[in-house]
Amino acid sequence: MEQNKVLSEIERFEPYNEQEVEDKRAFIKYLNNFKDILYRENSYGHITSSAWVVNKNRNKVLMIYHNIYNTWAWTGGHADGDNNLINVAIREVQEETGIKNITPISYEIFTLDIIPVWGHIKKGKYVSSHQHLNVTYLLEADEDETVRIKADENSGVKWIDFKEINKYCSEKQMYPVYHKIIDKMKKL
Repeated sequence: MEQNKVLSEIERFEPYNEQEVEDKRAFIKYLNNFKDILYRENSYGHITSSAWVVNKNRNKVLMIYHNIYNTWAWTGGHADGDNNLINVAIREVQEETGIKNITPISYEIFTLDIIPVWGHIKKGKYVSSHQHLNVTYLLEADEDETVRIKADENSGVKWIDFKEINKYCSEKQMYPVYHKIIDKMKKL
């Protein structure tokens, strides 16, 4: 079964804090109870994969200005049936930013987060509120590589200094997620 690979990765994941302990339990429960969690057709919740792409100095992150949420955010997207979640994360970076040369700092899941998504309009259709069971991978790219926007998803691509995340991101509920990633990186 395609979900078994994801379940195995989640079971191996070592939580960083209490939030990740709880989210890991929920991921495992979802994966054991829903057979379509890798597909966005599961309207209650589904797997997504994000990329925390850092520069070589590891003090900046590559972000996009997300058209739906009107804020600077990390790159990522839906698994859409793909159980190779690091490939999903890398593909999303390439599609959303134009960056081609991406190196995983690790092939293991870096963080786990369950992120609520409020109802919104996407491509002219209403998408009901749901949960993103999100895995994040830590990747590296050259900040001098040419970037480009993906107009149907974002209207900006830029490298943002870790110290300025709160200045650019208007989704305050994402601050703890982004700061957790930065804190965890400092311990590498």
